[in-house]
Amino acid sequence: MSEQLTITKSHPLATITMTREAKRNALSPELMRELSQAFDELAGDLDVRVVILTGQGNVFSAGADLSYLQKISENGPEENLADSRVLRDLLWKIYTFPKFTIAQVHGAALAGGCGLATVCDVIFAADDSQFGYTETAIGFIPALVSLFLVRKIGEQHARELLLSARKITAEEAYSLGLVQYVVPCATLEASVQEYALQVSKNSPSAIALTKSLLAAQHGMSLEAGLDYAASMNALARGTEDMRKGIAKFLSKAK
Repeated sequence: MSEQLTITKSHPLATITMTREAKRNALSPELMRELSQAFDELAGDLDVRVVILTGQGNVFSAGADLSYLQKISENGPEENLADSRVLRDLLWKIYTFPKFTIAQVHGAALAGGCGLATVCDVIFAADDSQFGYTETAIGFIPALVSLFLVRKIGEQHARELLLSARKITAEEAYSLGLVQYVVPCATLEASVQEYALQVSKNSPSAIALTKSLLAAQHGMSLEAGLDYAASMNALARGTEDMRKGIAKFLSKAK
């Protein structure tokens, strides 16, 4: 078993659990690589419809590993660019993952750890959770996650969180639109499971196409966006899921 994470499947759900508990599930190159591989594996499992990302122990993820921070501070420009692209690719992979993703957050989700939660489709937070993009406090910048955060909560709120580096409660994260659900810590896992099972009943192809649509249309002009949406609409009409869904709906209506 990996020392970085575990994958638990209970079809139609799968849970990726970061298991660096002694390091507060801090991001290391090894963990990022294994997270990428885990999402690749689950993308190919046709029985999995929803993927839950969480952390073992008292925190979701405390951000970058201290030894990793030391290493990047000593790297040259080319090494740092290559390293940055590893995180870029991981965030983009999760954001555009063709299946529904849920971040199950308890305790702290900070810096890069908060970034992991940000790129999931939905965040369920325990009421003891804490969120923060704390990079500027140590002279770093939240460069990659800023793009996703602005999409999620708008520039005004994103700007304040990214520049202040302050930590916020689950309730404030909910009020800003970063978190979709706040539940008691004792019921977090059960709440996520119930919600995930409900979502898993939706069409896999429709979920994948809708996520592709949302990822691509941002920044398009209204006219270009409508043209792209029309082409995706036409594509969806040709799927087996749509044919089965319409047949089932019409059967119930009769």
